[in-house]
Amino acid sequence: MAKNRYSFLVLVMLMVMALTACQRQTVYNHYEHTPLSGWEKNDTLTFDVPPMTHDGRYVEEVGLRINGDYPFTGLSLIVKQTVRPSMETKSDTLNCKLIDQQGVAKGRGVSHYQYIFHLTTLELKKDDRLHIDIRHDMKREILPGISDVGIRLTKK
Repeated sequence: MAKNRYSFLVLVMLMVMALTACQRQTVYNHYEHTPLSGWEKNDTLTFDVPPMTHDGRYVEEVGLRINGDYPFTGLSLIVKQTVRPSMETKSDTLNCKLIDQQGVAKGRGVSHYQYIFHLTTLELKKDDRLHIDIRHDMKREILPGISDVGIRLTKK
C-alpha cells in the first residue's frame, strides 16, 4: 500500500514538473492607461522593454481593456517597434475584433473587458531592448471606452 502511494506521489510530481516546464516565461508585461473620455489619435503610447537576459525567440502580444462606452466592434492599432542597439525598425497594423455580430464582447470581464492579441514572434539577442509605440488608426479622432493598452513579451 505504501509503495502505491509513493508511486502515485512521484507520478504527480513528474506531471507538475512537466506542465510547468512547458509554459512560456513572461519577461515583460506592462499596461499604459488612456483617458476613458477618449484616446486621441495623436496620443502615442510608449513602452520601453528592458534588455533581454538570454538569446531566443519571444512572443509579443498586445493587451486591451475596454468598457461598454467603446462605440465600435473592432480597433486598428499601429505598432512600431525598434530593436536596440541594432535600430532595426518594424511597423505592424493590428486589427482587433472586439465585439461579435450579435453585439457580445469577445473579451473576458463584466464591466471592463480584457483582450489579448498576438502581434509577432521576434528573434532577440541577449542585451537587446525594445522601444514600442502604439497608436490607434481609426477614422474617429477620439476613441472613448479604452482604458488600458499593454504589451506582453514571453520567451518561447
